[in-house]
Amino acid sequence: MNTEIATFGSGCFWCTEAIFERVDGVKTVEPGFAGGTTKNPTYKEVVSGETGHAEVTQITFNPEKISYEDLLEIFWQTHDPTTLNRQGADYGTQYRSAIFCSDDTQKQIATKYLDKLSNAGIWDDPIVTEIQMLDTFYPAESYHKDYYERNPYSQYCNVVITPKVEKFEKVFSDKLKK
Repeated sequence: MNTEIATFGSGCFWCTEAIFERVDGVKTVEPGFAGGTTKNPTYKEVVSGETGHAEVTQITFNPEKISYEDLLEIFWQTHDPTTLNRQGADYGTQYRSAIFCSDDTQKQIATKYLDKLSNAGIWDDPIVTEIQMLDTFYPAESYHKDYYERNPYSQYCNVVITPKVEKFEKVFSDKLKK
């Protein structure tokens, strides 16, 4: 099976992982960090805001089942791309909206999509999503993997993640794993 990689920062990686794991054609979703200067950062270092990294999810997908453009659509509709360094109650550069491209084709597609959204005037505020080439992806510590699935009764999951997942499942019902 042919696979490709997409790397998105859209706030808390627990939320993003829970959404993209449900997408048909997505093989794996790995929480981690990208876009900073510290090598092999820990979660504690990243949430300090001093490493320059964003919390991201790296998505391995089958482009014959789901396109990069479809993943971008999900990315932009499941977070607020107009809030600088903030998603909901989470704030700091580690929660910024960012696309880390694996190659020039992804960068061209993401930039074209961003221009289309910006020109459409969907949001009242301008889109602040960064688009840049992926330098290095650092996987997060293992306790972050499948956080939502392993902690369904935690307050954060119930208050923040579950409503996002439910909205995603309604809007993107045609893209869900069967």
